[in-house]
Amino acid sequence: MHSTRLMFIIWSFYQPLIVLTLKRNEKKSDIAMEELDQWKEQLSHFCNVAMDYLREVPSDQLYAAAAVAIFTMLLLLSIRLLKRTKSNTVVLTGLSGSGKTVLFYQLRDGSTHQGTVTSMEPNEGTFILHNEKTRKGKIKPVHIVDVPGHSRLRSKLDEYLPQAAGVVFVVDALDFLPNCRVASEYLYDLLTKGSVVKKKIPVLILCNKTDKVTAHTKEFIRKQMEKEIDKLRVSRSAISTADIANEFTLGVPGEQFSFTQCSNKVTTADASGLTGEISQLEEFIREHVKQ
Repeated sequence: MHSTRLMFIIWSFYQPLIVLTLKRNEKKSDIAMEELDQWKEQLSHFCNVAMDYLREVPSDQLYAAAAVAIFTMLLLLSIRLLKRTKSNTVVLTGLSGSGKTVLFYQLRDGSTHQGTVTSMEPNEGTFILHNEKTRKGKIKPVHIVDVPGHSRLRSKLDEYLPQAAGVVFVVDALDFLPNCRVASEYLYDLLTKGSVVKKKIPVLILCNKTDKVTAHTKEFIRKQMEKEIDKLRVSRSAISTADIANEFTLGVPGEQFSFTQCSNKVTTADASGLTGEISQLEEFIREHVKQ
C-alpha cells in the first residue's frame, strides 16, 4: 500500500515537469512526442523495478528517499529550463545626446522620427527589427530598451541589466573629446556592476554619428576610453573601499588597462542613426538574441 502510494506521488511530480520541458520547444513537436514516448517507456521500466525494491523497504525510509528524489529532480529540471530560457532584451545606454533614441527608432521603424529626441523616460518595445520585416519564416522579436542618459536617471539602468542579453553603450563620435572623461566614468560604472560581471553580459561601444567628416574613429575612441578608465582605476583605488560604490574592479593590477581584460566581452562598432547605417548594431543584437 505504501509503495503504491509513493509511486503515485513521484509520478504526480514527474509527469508535469517532463511535459513542461518538452513543450518548451514548440517548433519541434514531432521530436517532442518521440521524446515523450521514450520518457514513458523509461519511467514504466523504472516503476516496475522500483516497485519490487520498495516492497522490501520500511515506509519511513521510503518517504525520506522520495523527498530526496523529488527535490533532486526539481533542481535538475529547474537548471535545465533556466539554461534554455535566453533573454531577448538589449539595453541602449550612454550619455544624453549621444543618439540612443534615434537608434531605437531606426531599429524599430527604419526612421529617425524627425531628428533628435531627448528622452526623460525609458523607451522600450518588443518588435522585429525593421531590416528583418521582409524576411520569410519565423523571426524572433527583440526587446529593446533605451535608457535615458541624464545622470539623475541612470539608476533606471539597474532595473533592466539583470535580464539583458547585451548592452550597447552609445558614444557621440562627433563631440567625443569634451565628453570623454564623463562617458568613460559612466562606462567604468557599468563594467563594474555585479549584474554585468557575474553574467558576463557583452557590451558594445557604439560610436554614433560617424557619417560626419570630423567624427572620431572607433579605434581612437576605444584607446582614449581605455586611458581614461586606467586613470579612474588609479584614483578610485586610492579611495577607501567604504566610499566606493562599484561592486567589482577592472583590469590587472600593475598593467595598463585594456577592454580585453574585462571578464565580459567588450567590442566597438560604428553607426549613424541619422543616415540609418546601423548594420553593426543589428549584427550585435542578432549575435546575442538568437533566432
